[in-house]
Amino acid sequence: MYAVVETGGKQLKVSQGDVVFVEKLKAEVGETVVLEKVLLVAGDDGVKVGQPLLTGAKVTAKVEGQGRDKKVVIFKYKSKKNYHKKQGHRQPFTKLRIESIEA
Repeated sequence: MYAVVETGGKQLKVSQGDVVFVEKLKAEVGETVVLEKVLLVAGDDGVKVGQPLLTGAKVTAKVEGQGRDKKVVIFKYKSKKNYHKKQGHRQPFTKLRIESIEA
């Protein structure tokens, strides 16, 4: 059984037991998070597709950690104009373990 959920402006395909990295959520390590924006659920009994969301469907996940991704370097440069600008960015994330999918 798998589901497609939306979180942080992105869509993810998740199954029970998966470990996924999503945009940072306001939750402590060890807490249980319920993802209610479920777009699709597929299993033995067929595929259920929401328009756009499935009512009554939810995905339960446990927060395993909070962190920050690797640094991405942004370097802007204009030739012959003595212009250069260097920036760095580390995107925060939340690590989730999918516990159950209910439809």
